[in-house]
Amino acid sequence: MNARSFRFGVSLLNVGSSRSGWRARVQEAGDLGYDVLQVPDHLGAPAPFPALVAAADVTGIRLGTYVLNVGVVSPAYLARDVADTYRLTDGRLELGLGAGYVPEEFAAAGLSFGTPGSRLRKLEEVLTRVRELLAAEADTPRPPIMLAGAGDRTLTLAARSADIISFSIAAGFGAGTPEQALGARVQRVREAAGERIADIELNLFVAGVGHQVADIDLSVISSATGMSAGQLAELPGVLVGSPRQIADTLLRYREEFGISYISVLEGHMRTFAEVIPLLR
Repeated sequence: MNARSFRFGVSLLNVGSSRSGWRARVQEAGDLGYDVLQVPDHLGAPAPFPALVAAADVTGIRLGTYVLNVGVVSPAYLARDVADTYRLTDGRLELGLGAGYVPEEFAAAGLSFGTPGSRLRKLEEVLTRVRELLAAEADTPRPPIMLAGAGDRTLTLAARSADIISFSIAAGFGAGTPEQALGARVQRVREAAGERIADIELNLFVAGVGHQVADIDLSVISSATGMSAGQLAELPGVLVGSPRQIADTLLRYREEFGISYISVLEGHMRTFAEVIPLLR
């Protein structure tokens, strides 16, 4: 079976203070070779759908949510926004969904954070209902759907229902080395997906990129996990080395794990752009 071609996404973390500034950053992402412009869904981050519609006037690349917190949304309103964003971006939308993991965001919406199980059930309910509502539209808008996470139940749901599966930074946590932990999660996806695995694109979320560990600010992840920068640098979602070394690592990930879609944060956009031409 032929390996998928690489695709590269970048998450822009705020719209800035002006329309012109947002448009310039969107244009830069396309000029640097990225295939997908993504926006996160956190308080303090861009309002995803307006930001993507504004970006669509500047660039011809694909546009994605990475990822929407379905724990605070209504399926009916979400389906409406997805349908019109899909239309206004000429079908370039990729719909990334997640169960949510920040308690303060649920509190701000007046909702209970609940348990991992209740958040996963909400993710499945929203996914199912949004697909039903989109299928009922006259033009049946159908953006590819990405589910993101690292837990066994989330990955099993994704394997059975998603077009794209994104492995979060936590996919490197677990038994054995970080790469073995990621490999075990990929294997779980393969087993749960069965024959449909050939139709699923695998994505890796990259939280840090640099020529050496000292170049990468890993303080947020370090405080959340208690791990040192050196330990975090071993995670598959942290890429350390020259552009050639990083490209070789990603070629190996594609060969061993089938991962061909790489998403980086805006702070690493220019550094990682040096890797992109080496993988085309």
